[in-house]
Amino acid sequence: MIAIIDYSAGNLQSIYNAFEALGEDVIITKDPSKLKDAKAIVLPGVGAFRDGINNLRDMGFVEALNEEIMQKKKPYLGVCLGLQFLAEKSLEHGEYEGLGWIKGAVKKIEPNDRKFKIPHMGWNDIKITKDSALFNGLVDEPVFYFVHSYYLDVDENEVVSSTCWHGQDITASVQKDNIFAVQFHPEKSQGAGLKVLKNFIEFVNRSEKDA
Repeated sequence: MIAIIDYSAGNLQSIYNAFEALGEDVIITKDPSKLKDAKAIVLPGVGAFRDGINNLRDMGFVEALNEEIMQKKKPYLGVCLGLQFLAEKSLEHGEYEGLGWIKGAVKKIEPNDRKFKIPHMGWNDIKITKDSALFNGLVDEPVFYFVHSYYLDVDENEVVSSTCWHGQDITASVQKDNIFAVQFHPEKSQGAGLKVLKNFIEFVNRSEKDA
């Protein structure tokens, strides 16, 4: 079973439906204790970093995530805010502490040309920069759907698995051991997005067999 965390940060039904369509046993939960029974954890979300990370802390999910992901090494998939939370800090309307799993800070997108609007909203191709299980079987520059005004400026470049261009280079995805995260929305990205989720499921199943 894969657990999708509900911490009141957006509609989770579309990503739940996408996993279900792929035949995966999946639940949406507000209970941190449910993560113990999950074989993998998905953390989606849209909105402000501050509100989201505060909700995670208040609901007891930060401690649970550190135990299940960092200690037990369960596969993790972060989507949008779920990627940004990995940072040491966010500079969105102040300075706020993140999970600190990846060195770097969440910063506002500042395009070099005014034709690139903020928020970055719509379809954008990505450049895959390192081998990642998430991108198995995809074309070299697949197209995904983005909605965001901030991005993760990574200090450890070796974890960046893809980038996109929106008046500047933007981190589109990261991978570090059992941790995967994407800035785009695979659940809104049609065939390519479903392939990413299917690849994550296959990684999870391989990890479970190897455990």
